[in-house]
Amino acid sequence: MSHWTTANIPDQTGRTAIVTGANTGLGLETAKALAAKGAHVVLAVRNVEKGKAAAREIEQSTPGAGVALQQLDLTSLESIRAAADALKSDHPTIDLLINNAGVMFTPKSTTQDGFELQFGTNHLGHFALTGLLLDRLLAAAGSRVVTVSSIGHRFARGIRFDDLQWDLGYRRVGAYGQAKLANLMFTYELQRRLTGTRTIAAAAHPGGSRTELTRNLPPLVGAVTRLAEPLFQSAAMGALPTLRAATDPGVLGGQYFGPDGLGEQRGYPKVVASSTASHDTAAQRRLWAVSEELTGVSYPSLQDVTTA
Repeated sequence: MSHWTTANIPDQTGRTAIVTGANTGLGLETAKALAAKGAHVVLAVRNVEKGKAAAREIEQSTPGAGVALQQLDLTSLESIRAAADALKSDHPTIDLLINNAGVMFTPKSTTQDGFELQFGTNHLGHFALTGLLLDRLLAAAGSRVVTVSSIGHRFARGIRFDDLQWDLGYRRVGAYGQAKLANLMFTYELQRRLTGTRTIAAAAHPGGSRTELTRNLPPLVGAVTRLAEPLFQSAAMGALPTLRAATDPGVLGGQYFGPDGLGEQRGYPKVVASSTASHDTAAQRRLWAVSEELTGVSYPSLQDVTTA
């Protein structure tokens, strides 16, 4: 069987894709590949100047590409609401929402709303954004929400509901694992709620890829990572699982894609398994309820939405 690559991406002409964190790394490669296939791609980025540079790079690689910018700071619920309002004003339908942006192994700090930075950015920010844009996704037949998780979700045995914000002793690796586990639990619960609609939710992870995320590694881990860096794959390869989850016609809701190589560190995208903890349905529902409470974003009832 041949490997899945960007050559397998179907024509995306007429489709609107929003990619968070699209100014660099995995997000930029994802946006670049979608634009090359004809999608109108919105780069949802915190730093607009870096976003402009990314847009120029995409336009240089694909002359005439449809690219737009949207300022989005996932550490601020106010910014998320403002971005969602602007996106809804500009786009009556949204075909792809790719929740790619994230931070990794950051020192103890909080978002503007007081959430632990990794959990607040990687999970709560995307939870809020998805909920606020869901009506536009539901309006597009065949739309998808793809959330980028990580092999690191296995660092967490479960969600620390008694100390979500890590106030009782912070461990940056553990907090990252919890945030990435939350990404998967969100995907699985969202897919359950989307059953019977024309929209699906899927997840992906990039394996070991060379991106700017490694800038916050603890000293010892960073030293080991730098030694192993020649074994990492490029950001373009790391983006393939996300792109497959977003565009492969055969994708099923709730599937999780990652590299097919040893330990899922590198290679071409395939369906992979996630941890036992990620499939705890009671914890998924509890996380959902807590996320709605913390963000103030309540998802619309999907009971009356049909495939018609």
